[in-house]
Amino acid sequence: MSLTKAARPAPVAPSVQEPAAPPAVRASDADRDRVADILREALAEGRLDAEEHAERVETAFQAKTLAELEPLISDLPAGQRRAASRGPAHGPAAGSRPARGREPGRHGVTVHGGKDVVAVFSGASRQGRLRVGAKMNVVAVFGGVDVDLTEAIFEQQHVVINATAICGGIEIKVPENVSLRGAGTGIMGGFDVRESESGDPDAPVVVIQGVAIWGGVEARPVAGKRIENLSD
Repeated sequence: MSLTKAARPAPVAPSVQEPAAPPAVRASDADRDRVADILREALAEGRLDAEEHAERVETAFQAKTLAELEPLISDLPAGQRRAASRGPAHGPAAGSRPARGREPGRHGVTVHGGKDVVAVFSGASRQGRLRVGAKMNVVAVFGGVDVDLTEAIFEQQHVVINATAICGGIEIKVPENVSLRGAGTGIMGGFDVRESESGDPDAPVVVIQGVAIWGGVEARPVAGKRIENLSD
């Protein structure tokens, strides 16, 4: 009598697990600022129209990771140059800097950090005892932004405000005893900065730069509103 041997199960090949993708790198304020600067230049050069610029700027200011910023400039010359040299959208070495780092800005002003005020088909305002760092981005697209710094606390002596108005308006008010300077451009629109120089060397210096396209940017000192104890 012959016995039938039971069939042995076929050997199972060991599963190969693919390496986990690295976690997304968080974008810093500096990364968002750099992308916004590239987009602003692209708008001025005619590479982007007003609607495209508005959409990309709004997305840039809401971006949480570097991967979200990369597509916004990948079709622009500046973005491609950054990609070739492993620019800010490709990794931390691309443009991130320490939280306390500083970099030279335009007009010889040293800037770091920043706060953004964006109004797209809407309105936005900043006023009261708000703290003002060295840089602020203000964007109005088919909307309006009111920035009132007459009661603000200036944490830095030099403040740069990047103002972009496209079919919209931006109004900026400062105390009468600060130095106010303008470096903006109006294209089928107005960029009006009522410049003034403070007699106190310790007074804050506010520089308004940017562009107004089919819109307006106005910055002016407000009589009777002053910062006390400038030397503190």
